[in-house]
Amino acid sequence: MGLKWVDSLGCAIELDETYPDVDPKSVNFVDLRQWILNLEDFDDDPEHSGERILEAVQLAWIAEKED
Repeated sequence: MGLKWVDSLGCAIELDETYPDVDPKSVNFVDLRQWILNLEDFDDDPEHSGERILEAVQLAWIAEKED
C-alpha cells in the first residue's frame, strides 16, 4: 500500500528522509509536487494534487523538521 495525496504526514516523513538537508520552507509547490511524485512509496493519481494538499504536506514536513 503506497502513499496517497491525503497522507500528508507520511509524505512529509519520506521527503525528510529523502531530502534531509532541504529546508521545507524554501521549497516551491512545483518542486514539492514533483518530489512527492518521485517518492518510491508514492502511489496516487498525479492529477489529484492541489495547492491545499501541497500546503498540508509542506506544513507536516516543517513540523517533522522541528521535532
